[in-house]
This record gives sequence, C-alpha cells and structure tokens, in this order.
Amino acid sequence: MTGKTSALIMGVGPEQGLGAALCKRFAKENMQVFVCGRTTEKVEHIAELINSTGDHAQAITADLTKETDISTMIDVVNGSGLPLEVAIYNAGNNRPEPFLDITPEIFESMWRILCMGGFLASQAVLNLMLQQGDATPKRSLLFTGASGSLRGKANFAAFAAGKGALRMLAQSLAREFGPQGIHIAHVIIDGVINGDKVVKGYPDFVAGLGEDGLLDIHAIAENFWTLHSQERSAWTQEIDLRPFKENF
Repeated sequence: MTGKTSALIMGVGPEQGLGAALCKRFAKENMQVFVCGRTTEKVEHIAELINSTGDHAQAITADLTKETDISTMIDVVNGSGLPLEVAIYNAGNNRPEPFLDITPEIFESMWRILCMGGFLASQAVLNLMLQQGDATPKRSLLFTGASGSLRGKANFAAFAAGKGALRMLAQSLAREFGPQGIHIAHVIIDGVINGDKVVKGYPDFVAGLGEDGLLDIHAIAENFWTLHSQERSAWTQEIDLRPFKENF
C-alpha cells in the first residue's frame, strides 16, 4: 500500500454521482479511499474503477442510520493502519411530497438518513481522529448540504427539516472541534447536480434548465478538495455552490 493517509466518503451511489466523484478526486491525492454506501454492487464498482487506474480504494457496505454498520465501517478504516485525514458525509435522499401526504414513517426515515446518520457518523469519525492525534497534519469532516439546508420549499418539508438539522449539527461541531485541529465544513449545493438521479429520473426537468443549468459533479468535488486543503489560519465553515445562471 502506497497511500500515507485515508479518506472516507460516505453516501456513495451511482458512478455518475457526487459520492463517486468525491472518491475519485481524493484518490488522486495518493489517499486510500474508503467507498461507503448502502448498495454493495455500486460501492464495489466505484472501488474497482479507482483501483484500475492505479489509485487505492476499498468498498464498505453500510447503512449509516445503523450504529452497528457505523461501528463496522470505522473498524475497517482503523484496521487499514492509515490515519484518517478526511471524512465526507454525503448521504441523503430527496423526494417531493405534499405536506399532508407525508406519513410519520416517511418523515422519520428522511430525518434518519439526512441528520441522524450524520450524528452517528460524526461521533465515530471524530472519536477516531482524536485517538489518532497528529498522525496527519490535516483533518477534516465535511458535509454535503442543499438548498433545503437554508430554506424550506413547498412540498419539501421533510427534506428541509433533515437538511436544516444537519447544517446546525455541522456548525456546532465546527465550534467544538475546530479548536482541536479538525476542520468541520458544510457545502451547500444550491442547484441541481448533473448526476444519474436527476438526469435519468427527471429528463424533462433537466431539459428545462438549459445549457449550463446543472452543477458539474467534478467541479463540486474540486471544491471539497479545496476546503480540505485550506490552511488552518483561514478556514471556511460553509460555502454555497450553484451554476452561474442559477437564480438565488
């Protein structure tokens, strides 16, 4: 193994998705990347793609709303013997639903993946980073946010409730663990990502956005890398990203 440190990307789905783009971007920095998601086939595919280029990746199947899965995930990361340099919580789900049609079960399931999973993963990651101490000069825990992190739109009450809570979690962690040398940052994706979920699921909607109407997944991943690369004398806690033509 040639990698000196590791990166844990949580919430990895299809190849044309932000999670996969994050894995590929951090793998290029000679890190051992742990590709974590709920679907074994998908995470193994991304890991195989990265390994085929000469970089290093290992797939981990985990449901981030389950403490046992989180524990297993951390055991795999720690068992590599490489210090964890960066972890990214990219897990989430989105679905439009009229408020009066949202069942308690739907609301709770959305909150669990959007916020509860972030809480569980953060506790495990931060514990590991603190145990490893100064084994790596940089340590970051980054979160993927959305427009709903800032404002709740009609028909997106469950999504906004979960994303807004995750944003507050990130702010609290930044104030507690920043002074301990761990960079906590929240990335608001204020627009539509050019990935499989939207492009294949809502082609007419995508067509209506026109040229340059989507955020490029690789451009987003580059911003995550830039955040992690910041000198600690000038850390950013939150950034927002959107296409240049996006109304906001």
